Amino acid sequence: MRIVTDTKELIQAIEIADSSDRLLDAVRALAAACREDAIATLIEILGYNNPGAAVAAVDGLIALGEPAVRPLLDELDGYNYGARAWAIRALAGIGDPRALEILIETVETDFALSVRRAAAKGLGSIRWEKMNSSEVPENQIRAFNALLLATQDPEWVVRYAAVSGLESLASETSSRQSDLYEQILNRLDEIDRTETELAVQTRARLAQGRIRNSEYAPSAGCANGVRSFQL
Repeated sequence: MRIVTDTKELIQAIEIADSSDRLLDAVRALAAACREDAIATLIEILGYNNPGAAVAAVDGLIALGEPAVRPLLDELDGYNYGARAWAIRALAGIGDPRALEILIETVETDFALSVRRAAAKGLGSIRWEKMNSSEVPENQIRAFNALLLATQDPEWVVRYAAVSGLESLASETSSRQSDLYEQILNRLDEIDRTETELAVQTRARLAQGRIRNSEYAPSAGCANGVRSFQL
């Protein structure tokens, strides 16, 4: 069987797909090609009424990374909630600081728990080294405040993601942000003592242990310690 590598052919396969399975296969093939000229089509697929295809497109956009950020931000459509939700998942997975505003807004206002969860997860994965160093401290505080709100979310999965985000944020704080570092530890300790959902409580305890064991000890300048998009 001939392997299709031309982007136009891969896109055409999506356009002529006559079943959900064939569409999914075609989107996966386009995503796997990791071509920048496929970004517009992958974003368009986010608006399809096909969750499987959307997941494949999100994976492809995350793999493409930074080049996909501006097109995603430009195409965010408040009137097409489904596409917007998938786009936020993609931005969260990429972790580019240009998405900070939309991730904070989503954590604070979005009505869908899965989207708030993705945004909280994304705030913990911001690539701060991509931001002007003079802007990092203030924006880390803004991310912290949004994650703090998320730790009080009525849905435990959002709170769990927020705890993971706080741990990741602790790994990125610098000696100039020692107050923020201590605030993160204090909030995790409070969650450990007061959280009613065992999974969230256990995750907070794990985060505290990792931080207090100096795995993420503050250092001069922007830290380049362990980063993870895992929860």
